[in-house]
Amino acid sequence: MSLIRRLGLLVLAVVLVSLLGSVAVTTASVRQLLLTQLQVKNGDNAAALALALSQQRGDAELMSLLISAQFDTGHYQSVIWRRADGSVAFERHMDGRASEAPAWFIALTPIAVQAGVAQVSNGWNSAGSVELRSHSAYAHDELWQSTLRSGSLLLLLGLIGLLLAAWGLRKLRQPLDNAVAQAQALAEGQFTTVDEPTIPELQRLTRAMNTMVARIKSLFEAQAGQLKVLQQQAHCDALTGLSQRKHFLAELESVLTRDDGPARAGLVLLRLRDLPGLNQRMGHQQVDQILQAIARAVKVYPDRVRGCLAGRLNGSDFALWLPAPGVAADTAHALAEALRSGLAPLGQGLQVAISAVELPRQRTLSQWFGEADAVLARAEQGSGVVVEAFAAPVSDWQAHGERVWRRQIQEAVLQNRARLVEFPLVDREGKLLHLECPLQLQLDPQGGFQPASEWLPLALRSRLSGDADAQAVALALQAIAADGRPRCVNLAPASLLEGGFLARLRELVFQSPQAARKLGLELAEAAAIQHFELLHELGRQLRPLGVQLGLEHAGAGLAQVDRLFQAGLDYVKLDASVVSGLADEAARVAFVRGMVIMLRSLNVRVYAEGIKDPQDAQALWDCDLDGITGPWATSQLIKP
Repeated sequence: MSLIRRLGLLVLAVVLVSLLGSVAVTTASVRQLLLTQLQVKNGDNAAALALALSQQRGDAELMSLLISAQFDTGHYQSVIWRRADGSVAFERHMDGRASEAPAWFIALTPIAVQAGVAQVSNGWNSAGSVELRSHSAYAHDELWQSTLRSGSLLLLLGLIGLLLAAWGLRKLRQPLDNAVAQAQALAEGQFTTVDEPTIPELQRLTRAMNTMVARIKSLFEAQAGQLKVLQQQAHCDALTGLSQRKHFLAELESVLTRDDGPARAGLVLLRLRDLPGLNQRMGHQQVDQILQAIARAVKVYPDRVRGCLAGRLNGSDFALWLPAPGVAADTAHALAEALRSGLAPLGQGLQVAISAVELPRQRTLSQWFGEADAVLARAEQGSGVVVEAFAAPVSDWQAHGERVWRRQIQEAVLQNRARLVEFPLVDREGKLLHLECPLQLQLDPQGGFQPASEWLPLALRSRLSGDADAQAVALALQAIAADGRPRCVNLAPASLLEGGFLARLRELVFQSPQAARKLGLELAEAAAIQHFELLHELGRQLRPLGVQLGLEHAGAGLAQVDRLFQAGLDYVKLDASVVSGLADEAARVAFVRGMVIMLRSLNVRVYAEGIKDPQDAQALWDCDLDGITGPWATSQLIKP
């Protein structure tokens, strides 16, 4: 909802509240006035009637006629003459009279007035008392009419106020529209200034915008063509050299959503406690040395274990992702021992809390950090270098036994209980380049199809990934032959290590030569680097047959792109951790643009994977990428 509409609704709400409040106050005032008048009327008329009755010298017939005459002319609800002993000598009542006011109005504004009572005498003797009560229906009629008159008048005044407010809002909108147009032009690289309005608040806003535009323009003119950002500058913390928080979280989220990761993994969080106090006591330079020492201890593991991630989350927090089960707690204790010896020369009394959690990889990013933060809070209760660990219960496949799952995977492949799920990769115009086709297996004949993230870790442990990958290639070739749309299948690195796997792929390709020209095979970047010779052999045997070869989850390893080019890559898919959130970071845009230029020089097409944000997509198009996949690409696909 726009700001003008919000202001309009606010003005309307204020006017309505004012109208309702004014009507309510007016109605309450008139009601109180009517109550007072009825009370006075009841008392005065009762006194006057009692006086008239006292002059009748006890003649009951005359007194009854006098009461009837008074009742017929005074709009009374009841008139009662009681004798001295309390018995009723004469009474008159008006049957229920319907008021013109609505029932809800009567319920909201009750008018209950006490009856007027006066003593009647016969000379020196008491002749009883007379009780007189006016009918409230007449008062409600008048109150209702008064409310309608005041409400109509106030409504008219409110409409006039709304018209004036609408006119004023239109006058305010023009400077705001100018500011929006100026911001949009700035986003498009155009530096425009607008005239300052006469309204003081909007004048200051416009002046600030003009000043900002002038400064940004001068910065662009001074630094244009000079900005060259390296990967270290784009993704890593300047002090420690570890990944920055945003890049670390993007890498971890990408790892958690892949199909080829371990079933269980570990996350270690490390916190240097009381960082502000340390800065005051020891100085920033000394504390920086402490942080660098911690970073060196953490950085040992990514250097030794492929797939391990390390990052600095904030000033005092570090994180370490371990893509293997059963190592989180041991790693945390080893890290604690290294810190006890490494931090001792840098200062006494340093407090470091370390938490280690081991969870199923299918947990979300928030669940991982929620568990790790809870364990870290327990570690902070101790002193010195303290380690706390937590491991989630084992998953179903561990509880049921590897042999059961191995049999289920084998039966699913042999009985062809498998299907491909399709995700489009599109170009700038929204046209389909190819379909990414991960494999799903129906492990239980009576159950549903399971994504690869559920069964692939089990298949890798059981050395069944080659059978599953061959099944995926066969299904892709059948689908291509059926509708002619290009498809790609990702292969597990373990499949390339199986003897005879490449021969099986060549046989499948020879059986469908036409469909093979629209088939793509992908390997993860890490696998390609570790098993380059197998990648090279895969390209040598299949690319001459028309099969395209690509890398997925590409990023930091592209530093070895010259060597990878020897395998004859057709395309590279940049990992989501490299391209997500790209629109807001000029340094990362420059890094991606440089990577595209480098790969294009090698005649390799460049795609991006896992794109969700349309702004990221536009930034990638501005970097001249060839295609994009992910949720955003699915929404942009032009149907054939």
